[in-house]
Amino acid sequence: MRNAIRWWSMLALFACLAWTAASQAQQQLVPGRDYQLVKPPQPTESGNKIEVLEFFWYGCPHCSHLQPYLNAWLKRKPADVDFKHQPAAFQESWLQLARTYYTVEILGLVDKLHGDIFSAIHDKHTLDPATLARDPKTLFDWVASRGVDRKKFMDTYNSFSVQSRTQRTIDFTMRYDIPGTPALVIDGRYLASPSLTLKPDRTIDYDRFFQVVDQLVAQARKARGGK
Repeated sequence: MRNAIRWWSMLALFACLAWTAASQAQQQLVPGRDYQLVKPPQPTESGNKIEVLEFFWYGCPHCSHLQPYLNAWLKRKPADVDFKHQPAAFQESWLQLARTYYTVEILGLVDKLHGDIFSAIHDKHTLDPATLARDPKTLFDWVASRGVDRKKFMDTYNSFSVQSRTQRTIDFTMRYDIPGTPALVIDGRYLASPSLTLKPDRTIDYDRFFQVVDQLVAQARKARGGK
């Protein structure tokens, strides 16, 4: 009888601890502490879906560190989420790498090249942002080495469509009041930054960051009248 009481007591304790952990994981988010409000909220282009924009810069090491965690989240993201990459630019020197992304996107090469560009800059050091800002030749050589038609890439890179989108990048970054990269904007309303989810040792808690993103997606869904 005593053993049975002890067993039930331990079971109740474990259940309480599990409930507490779950409760803490889903604690109420606080603007300014866990995320920032986008003021004013920006229109989205995702229709009935919840838009999630990743503001990034290929030259940003923190954006590079985020990629494996982001890719894991993308595999499990809710079906009603529409995810998009969005280059950021705080100054003219960032525009060349924004232009690079738009070229990759228009050519339908995001799956093939997006992650490799981060790796070429931050891991293999075969691409240098400072050099590319002066002359994109090494970029054209690099894409050719990856099996991409060099002339087609160059023509797209120099096209009016890519140049016009690139020129709007700084304004777009300012409209969302992006404080730094990387940042995820949920449904034009909420901005989540990994820098807001730090561990005691001041490293980024990526698990916590994507918990915040999930909660903001749920918050946006509720604001839309969904469940």
